[in-house]
Amino acid sequence: QVQLVESGGGLVQAGGSLRLSCAASGSIYSINTMGWYRQAPGKLRELVATITTGGSTNYADSVKGRFTIVRDNGKNTVYLQMNSLKPDDTAVYYCNADVQVLPIIAHMGYWGQGTQVTVSS
Repeated sequence: QVQLVESGGGLVQAGGSLRLSCAASGSIYSINTMGWYRQAPGKLRELVATITTGGSTNYADSVKGRFTIVRDNGKNTVYLQMNSLKPDDTAVYYCNADVQVLPIIAHMGYWGQGTQVTVSS
């Protein structure tokens, strides 16, 4: 069993900053890509940022230059530093990790429960 636990969401004014954290725990043999996704009311879930084990990153165009994703492989934790927040960033943010629970089993994607980020204008 694998659990992803997010923290760090909240209410912030436009222009402010928040830092999200996501820690993976449980029966983990290895983790490949980790990332953050978000879903605003009435919209589909969308990619925010991803990071590989080696540190290669990918960002949605809407957050480039404002958000930074980093990970601590030793702690199986991924972080999302969000600066210059806009009301359009308001959404539930979900952590995702590509986890291998045993060497003979393929990686599978796991999701956290989500954390609410609300940016007021």
